[in-house]
Amino acid sequence: QVQLVESGGGLVQPGGSLLLSCVVSGTILDYFAVGWVRQAPGKEREGVSCTGVSDPSTNYEDSVKGRFTASRDNAKKMVYLHMDRLKPEDTAVYYCAIKAYACPDGLWYDYTGQGTQVTVSS
Repeated sequence: QVQLVESGGGLVQPGGSLLLSCVVSGTILDYFAVGWVRQAPGKEREGVSCTGVSDPSTNYEDSVKGRFTASRDNAKKMVYLHMDRLKPEDTAVYYCAIKAYACPDGLWYDYTGQGTQVTVSS
């Protein structure tokens, strides 16, 4: 059974940083594209980043470019999202997600975690 468990969320002041982690179990991570998705209160889910398999480059949502950095450690089956210069509008539940072989069209991932809350507020 494939499971994804996120951690690292919390309350941070504007301009601060957080590192989100996601541990993947039940599969070999090497063959999956890995992404982060978020959902703010009262809004639809949106993709934050996706890192492919054959193409290891990462695509970022425009509002987080230059502030967020996604990474992965296939051997440890870990996925990370380092978030810098956080803004109140980054407040959301952040979900780790994986899809076999390539980043999805839209948000159609094969597996998604339960999420971790990030709140940016003074």
